[in-house]
Amino acid sequence: MNFDNFRTPMKNRLHSLVLGQNGGFEASPGRKITVPASPSLERLGYGTGVSVYLMERAPISGGGYRSPWAVKKVAKRFANQEHQDFSKRLLEEADILKKLEHPNIIGFRTLTKAVDGTWCLAMEKAENCLMDLIEQRLDSRAGPFPPHQIKCVGIDIARALEYLHTEKLLMHGDMKSGNILIFGDFKVAKLCDFGVAMALKEANGQAKPDQFYIGTQAWSAPEVIDMDGSFENDEAVITCKADIFSYGLTIWEMLSLCVPHADLLQDEEEDEEDDEKSYGSDCPDLAYQEALGTRPPLPDLPEVPDYSTAIAVFIATTEYDPEKRPLASEVMNIWNLSN
Repeated sequence: MNFDNFRTPMKNRLHSLVLGQNGGFEASPGRKITVPASPSLERLGYGTGVSVYLMERAPISGGGYRSPWAVKKVAKRFANQEHQDFSKRLLEEADILKKLEHPNIIGFRTLTKAVDGTWCLAMEKAENCLMDLIEQRLDSRAGPFPPHQIKCVGIDIARALEYLHTEKLLMHGDMKSGNILIFGDFKVAKLCDFGVAMALKEANGQAKPDQFYIGTQAWSAPEVIDMDGSFENDEAVITCKADIFSYGLTIWEMLSLCVPHADLLQDEEEDEEDDEKSYGSDCPDLAYQEALGTRPPLPDLPEVPDYSTAIAVFIATTEYDPEKRPLASEVMNIWNLSN
């Protein structure tokens, strides 16, 4: 892939790829806060059925500063009984997040209800989302991220996954740049959004039965995608190695500045021009669908600076066979071998 020849796919097509399907627990005692209704808050991002808002907090008595929070809030139109799954998923995410304590996982603050009655999960706020930084870099034609920034993200997120896979017996289930937050100038990277996390039977093992892998197609491992590119492979054995595959594609994003396989999508203008060619085809994006769960080709990279370690991590983590993919701890070892 050549950066000069790459044309950004339509924003709405990418948004649908990026969001995927993700987008009895009471508010924490001692953390009574008032969350205004949505129109009073600045929206930072959104997913299916939820939005994330910036909440500025009043100064401490005496003038002390209090850092702002990021508040994930169920959209009011989805807060009724008919759409209770969105509230249930947010409550489950809060229940998971409050039990996690790691420097590379976003910090839980509280769970409460806004003045409009919708559930809100408050978390620490980061300066940037990695996906936004990728889009900014693409728009400015800056080329791939410097190796040291890729290494920062790579090591920090591998640490978070190792903690989840071994200590907490969880797999994230939706690894992608949109769920990685960046603090400062790549000082720290943290993993967020645990709404579709899955429990593991044992450390670095298989997911427990009666769970459904949701994830986001473009980043998903081959074992969780069937021949049609959907998430209906009932015979698949899902392990923590599915997270590792998605992690590898996230490293690839920082090299290519592209959603995995999005270069294979047709936009609306191409669809109209190729009507006659695609007549009778069930899927105009067949090439994209067939590429899901595969390793995308590397983009053209400069010889200097040296991207060899990032490439090695990408190749190792995107093996088709889950058994051949490294554990998160082994991924950290690959990064640590570089200067």
